[in-house]
Amino acid sequence: MLAESPTAHDDATQSEHRPRAEVVHFDRDELTTTLLELAIRVGMLALLLYWALALLRPFASIVAWSAIIAITLYPAFSRIARFLGNRRRLAAAVVAVLGLLIVIGPATWLAIGLIDSIRFVAERLEPARFALPPPFPSVKTWPLVGDQLYDFWMLASTNLTAAAAKIAPQLKPLGNILLHTVAGTGTATIKLLIAIVLTGFLLPAAPALVAATRRVARRILPGRGDAFVDLAGTTIRTVARGVIGISALQALLAGIGFLAAGIPGTSLLTSAVLILGIVQIGPGLVLLPVVIWAWTAMTPTAALVFTLYMVPVALLDNVLRPMLMGRGLSVPTPVILVGVIGGTLAYGITGLFLGPIVLSVMWELAAAWIEARDEA
Repeated sequence: MLAESPTAHDDATQSEHRPRAEVVHFDRDELTTTLLELAIRVGMLALLLYWALALLRPFASIVAWSAIIAITLYPAFSRIARFLGNRRRLAAAVVAVLGLLIVIGPATWLAIGLIDSIRFVAERLEPARFALPPPFPSVKTWPLVGDQLYDFWMLASTNLTAAAAKIAPQLKPLGNILLHTVAGTGTATIKLLIAIVLTGFLLPAAPALVAATRRVARRILPGRGDAFVDLAGTTIRTVARGVIGISALQALLAGIGFLAAGIPGTSLLTSAVLILGIVQIGPGLVLLPVVIWAWTAMTPTAALVFTLYMVPVALLDNVLRPMLMGRGLSVPTPVILVGVIGGTLAYGITGLFLGPIVLSVMWELAAAWIEARDEA
């Protein structure tokens, strides 16, 4: 056999390596082009999502609140629809009208009563009728603030108007905060009314919406999507009944008792009972001082009747909440408290109800996910 010449061997080697080099260079160009196209697509998708969220952001609380109301009231809606001969649209209209009446009535009563309470306090604090006693000489001996407090107290006891003018600049930020809170409360009430109206449109379409939600959940969580959707719905109903429902019932019964006994500032006290019930502190912080005041301002018989009425109201949550919250749901109190505070700061009065429900749902979903991981 003839031996291959070195030149032929080199040519063969070069011809062997040249195509490989060209292929590698082509693959790199193709990869660069693919990554560039992917980055452009992701950027366009992110831009579209940002625009969509910016457009939906003003309505986010309304949509979320209407969805929660629809999920909570769907069993009642189903019963009303069956009673009306499966007329789902008529049943949805009935639920929406009843919801508006339930919200507008107490909200109007609380607003009018709050205005009366503020007027009552303002009249008691009027300089012509309000007078402070002079300070005790021992106030001067208090550390750090004794001299300043004594001088201001003495000024307030002799000239309340001058004392108020002296601290007015420090109280101005507090006034701005209160004004902003009142404005936010009014806006949140309007949003809640809109959410109730929107609930009337969501209830007839609930089966289709639930089916779409299940399809999305199956894509995100294959094999467990349906279970998580069912868990979310059950959690919303349980928390709404066990936290908000019982607190509203306690506030209603306490308000009736305040009105019957002629307690001043009824609307303010009723609102405090509602808020303390939602944050899981309980209405005792409000009811106990009121009962003590009743024994000093009422006749013994009236005070006894008032006390016997308020004691079951104060203990109502201890009896009903375990019965309602024990149906497969155990949400720690700090989760409810954080939800109330965070929801109120983010969305105002609507967030007072929305926050604990959302965090309770997230807590249950996280617990179910961790349990599933442990079982796996």
